[in-house]
Order: sequence, then structure tokens, then C-alpha cells
Amino acid sequence: MEFPWVYGIASMMIAYLIGSIPTSVWWGKSFFGIDVREHGSRNAGATNTFRVLGPKAGVPVLLIDILKGFLPVRILPNFTQLEPDTGPWMWFRVALVIATVVGHLYPVFAGFKGGKGVATSLGGVLAVHPGAASICILVFAAVFLLSRYVSLGSLCAAVAFPLAVALIYQETSVVKVGFAVFLCILVFFTHRENIRRLLRGEETRMSLAGRTDGNR
Repeated sequence: MEFPWVYGIASMMIAYLIGSIPTSVWWGKSFFGIDVREHGSRNAGATNTFRVLGPKAGVPVLLIDILKGFLPVRILPNFTQLEPDTGPWMWFRVALVIATVVGHLYPVFAGFKGGKGVATSLGGVLAVHPGAASICILVFAAVFLLSRYVSLGSLCAAVAFPLAVALIYQETSVVKVGFAVFLCILVFFTHRENIRRLLRGEETRMSLAGRTDGNR
């Protein structure tokens, strides 16, 4: 069938607006009277929320940011008449993930200054390819527990995503493999400053309770 362009474009706008919800900013201001953008790394993401406000704020912000990426991809395609697992269906879901992540990176509700998109990307990946997402979570957890660098864990998980899709699940779909490579590159782009600090040995380590050293 012909792709429902009007609904598709409207859905991408909805996904962008959902991604634009500045969870860390609203949660910090509502429950702690603190704007996380004025503390720590000044980043409006879950990691800086953990660093500034601890797990009581960091955990709900992380979960909501994951849901921001997951729900649009799981719900919105169901209102089309597209056949699941066909090319148009997969392209549509990938487009929704990207729209949501762009919303998180450049939120209209927070002056277009958002987080780095890892949690929201994870939510989208959980919706599109839960098996590969599980591998990414395990890689992140292992690297983080060994190094205490959230950024390094995120970068390694980003690399694990296309590797898992191509090598472990042996996907041949251009859409799925291309999407995995794109998200990997995007994570490296949003973490370019962290990469520089890692190379200089200046990156902040963090425990599950929050910041342990440094202030980035």
C-alpha cells in the first residue's frame, strides 16, 4: 500500500515533541528546586541528574527518557495499515526513533539545549531491536562497573549496537544495519567533548550514588 505521508509526518512531529520533554529539567525544578543545567556538567540528561541530585532523581529521569524513545516507536506505527516487518514499516519506525532522539538533543521546550540522547536512543532500540538493546545494556554495565566512566560505557555500548545487529543477529536489512551505524555515530558526536577528556585523563568518574570526582 501507499505510505501514509500525512500521518507519517504528523507522527514524526509528535515523536519530536515527546523527545523534547526536558525530563531532567522539569523533574529537578519540580521536586528539588534545582535546574540541573546550572550544575555539574550543565547537561540536561540523566547522567548529570545522577551527578547533581543522586539516584532519587536520576533513576526516574533515566526511566522516563527511555520511555520517551520507546513509546512512540511502539504505539504510533500501530495506527497505520502498514504490514509489520516490511520496508516501509521499518523505515517508519527508524524515522520515529530519530525524531525522538533529535527532540531530546534539541528540545523545543528547553531552548533547544538537551541531553546527549543515550537513554532516549536506548528506548528506541528496545522498540526496534530488543535483543541488540539487551547486549548494549550488558556492555554498558560491564564497562561502567569496571571504569566508572558513564561516557565510556555509552561509547562502548554504541559500538556494540551495530556489531550485535550485523554479527550476532546477522541482519542484512539496509534499514536496520544503517540505523545501527547512524546511532553509533550520533553517540560519538554527542560525546565528542567526553572523548577529548577521556584521552586527557580528565573525565569524571561516577558511582551509582552520584559524582565521585571532578565536576564535568
